[in-house]
Amino acid sequence: MTASAFTTLFLALLGLSLAVRIWLALRQIRAVATHRDAVPERFADRVTLAAHQKAADYTAVRTRFGLLGLAVETAVLLALTLGGGIAALHGFWQGAIGADTRPILYGLALILSVMAISGIVEIPLGLYRQFVIEERFGFNRMTLGLYVADALKGALLGLLIGAPVLAAVLWLMGRTGELWWLWVWAFWCGFNLLLLFVYPTWIAPLFNKFAPLPEGELKARIEALLARCGFAASGLFVMDGSKRSAHGNAYFTGFGGNKRIVFFDTLIERLSPAEIEAVLAHELGHFKRHHIVKRIGLTFALSLGFLWLLGQLIEAPWFFAGLGVPAANTALALTLFFLAVPVFTFPFTPLSSLLSRRHEYEADDYAAEHASAADLVRALVKLYEDNAATLTPDPLHSLFYDSHPPAALRVAHLQGG
Repeated sequence: MTASAFTTLFLALLGLSLAVRIWLALRQIRAVATHRDAVPERFADRVTLAAHQKAADYTAVRTRFGLLGLAVETAVLLALTLGGGIAALHGFWQGAIGADTRPILYGLALILSVMAISGIVEIPLGLYRQFVIEERFGFNRMTLGLYVADALKGALLGLLIGAPVLAAVLWLMGRTGELWWLWVWAFWCGFNLLLLFVYPTWIAPLFNKFAPLPEGELKARIEALLARCGFAASGLFVMDGSKRSAHGNAYFTGFGGNKRIVFFDTLIERLSPAEIEAVLAHELGHFKRHHIVKRIGLTFALSLGFLWLLGQLIEAPWFFAGLGVPAANTALALTLFFLAVPVFTFPFTPLSSLLSRRHEYEADDYAAEHASAADLVRALVKLYEDNAATLTPDPLHSLFYDSHPPAALRVAHLQGG
C-alpha cells in the first residue's frame, strides 16, 4: 500500500464513522422528543410524566453535547496526525532527547505529551459536563475542589503506574526481536490481571470511602443470596458515591480471593432490601455465567491480534507517512496505531453491543432464578427514573451503542413477554 492510499482510506473511514455517529445521534434526539409527552404504556403506572420528560431532556442534552465532543475529538485526531502535531512533537523530542540514543526516554516523552494534549483539550468539556449538564438535572454533588482533586490524583496515579508500564512496553519492543508483540502481550495480560487484584484495596480507596455494610435486613439478605449462589466475597461495602453524583449502582470488583461487593450509598437510600438483593443477583449472574472471564478472554485475544498487526505495520513506511509522520520508530508506531485503531474498529461497535446485551439478558435470567424478578423490575424502573435513562430510545441508536437492552424489552423479558 502507498502512503497516499492509506491516507485516503483513513479519511474515508473517519468521514463514514462521523456521518454514522451524527446520523444516529440525530435519530436519538428525534426519538426522545417524539415520545416526550407520553409515558410508555408499560411504565405508565410506575413512572411519572415529569420524570419521563426529565429523562428525555437529559438524553437529548447529553446527545447534543456528545456531538460537540465528537467534533473536538475529530479535530484533535486530525491535528495530531495529518495536521503535523505528532511530527512536530517527534522533532522536538528528537532534538531534546534523541530517539536513537535514549529511545525509552524519548518514547515516554512523546507518548505522554500526546496524552497530555488530549487531556488538556478534554478539561473544558469535562467541566461543562459535570457542572452544567449534571448540575442542571440535579445529579452533580461534586464541588470544584473535589473535581480538581480527583483529576490531579487520577493524573498522578496514571503517571506513577502508566509511565513504568509504558517504559517496559517500549523496552520489550526494542529488545525482544521480531516476536516483541508476543512478549508485550504476555506482559500486558499479566499487568491487567494484577491491576484487577489490587484495584479494590489499593486504588479505589484513593477516590472513595468504603465502609462495611452494617448489620440488618439488607446484610442478612445479601449473605443468604451469596450462600445460595455459592459466591465467596472478601467483604460487603458501602461507597460514598453521593459526594460526587446522585446516580446509584452496585458492583463487584477484584479478582480471585480479593472480590468485593460494593453498593453506592445512593442505591441503598433509594431501593428496598429486596430490590437491592435482586440487583446484586443480576451482578452475580455476570460472574456465574462466566461473563467476566469471557470478556477478559476476548479482550486479551483482541489485544494479541492488535499487537500482531502493529508488529506488521511497524515495518511499513506507508503507515507512518500516511498518517503525517515523516519518521519511523517504535514509540511513533505505538502512538499512531492507538490513535488510528478506533477509526478502523468503529464499524464493529454493534457486535460488541450485541454481546453485552446478551450477557445482560443472561444475568437477568440468573437473577430471576435466585431472587425475585418482580423486585428486579421494580428496582430497574426506579434506577431508570433516578438516573434519567430514557424509556424511548431510538431502536437503531440502541442497537448500535447500548450495552444494556432498552427498558421496555428488558422489563418484558423479566415479565415473561
